[in-house]
Amino acid sequence: MRTHLHPLTLASAGTARHLRSLHFGRCETGRKVYIQASLHADEVPPMLVAQALREHLLALESAGLIGGEIVLVPMANPIGLSQEMQGVLCGRFDMATGINFNRQYRHLTAELIPLLAPTLGPDPLENQRLIRSAALALLGGQLAQTQTERLKQLLQTLAMDADIVLDLHCDTQAVMHVYTGTPLAAAAAPLARLLGAQALLLSRDSGDDPFDETVARIWWELAEHFGPARPVPLACFAATVELRGELQVEPELAEQDARALLEFLRQAGHIEGAGDSDAQAQPALCEATPLEGVEPITAPHNGILVFCKQPGDMVSAGEAVAEVIDPLTDQRSQLRASVSGRLFARVSRTYATAGMRVCKVAGTQAFRSGKLLSL
Repeated sequence: MRTHLHPLTLASAGTARHLRSLHFGRCETGRKVYIQASLHADEVPPMLVAQALREHLLALESAGLIGGEIVLVPMANPIGLSQEMQGVLCGRFDMATGINFNRQYRHLTAELIPLLAPTLGPDPLENQRLIRSAALALLGGQLAQTQTERLKQLLQTLAMDADIVLDLHCDTQAVMHVYTGTPLAAAAAPLARLLGAQALLLSRDSGDDPFDETVARIWWELAEHFGPARPVPLACFAATVELRGELQVEPELAEQDARALLEFLRQAGHIEGAGDSDAQAQPALCEATPLEGVEPITAPHNGILVFCKQPGDMVSAGEAVAEVIDPLTDQRSQLRASVSGRLFARVSRTYATAGMRVCKVAGTQAFRSGKLLSL
């Protein structure tokens, strides 16, 4: 294992932070996997999964079973990890700007097209090499003015030339679920099955340029732009993996999830050796559905939030999932789903404010557009 410490731009006088990446296997093969944990720094379960991954990867590397390079960032957001206010860790948003740490990454397609137009040809592998080289050059030429901009630049650069990118997160209260690009649905199905995901959510453009999309989306967009005469492969599979709820910091679950992720990499050809029979036996628990089909159910007014459905429950259109009770006026409102599907995530708060998203139901039919992600 090789450890790299990447310095971040100084945020204030007398302070310094760095990003730590762990590199396993051999980088000279050109094959690469990138995994990062807890870009939202207050989401702790991914960090525990990363620790389990580290132990397994050390053993695999020692046995010579890693075919290329696997890069693990066990804590992707040292800035967010330092944002504690009166005993509460506030790691989702940059306190300096209010911007979500998983939004507004650099979308490179429009910048890449004029650079690549004179060079792409009929060989898809050579085109892949040219695209990665141009994308890394664009990222390397970026002047990061703030510490958060530098962090995002580093993370995107570490992932840009990877064949597989896995961004490990968790929700507040949730079942395992996965987000990925619509063109990557077939590649995502084994990952969702191995993890026991109960929702696999697809979108070509979810809005606000989250991390995983900005490293994967360029490939299908460039392929569509340049057409079959200058073929561009889908050279990067990227997904956001939501490791259940934020309080599920359990060694047994972390070990289970790490083994599932490693089995996915083995099946993709990045790890050699015998497969994990327990992970392989996991049945598929869901079919892929559009992110545009997810209904965020909101509270119509302030009040005590009482759920009648649990994460993982199937609900029918018109069925109640929760009730809001205003203790000042005694007003009661039932919150009903307008789509049929699985309730896959909900808030942990027990008091709702007007307009607050309280849970999400994965419907099968697309009905939304625009910015599809929560804040």
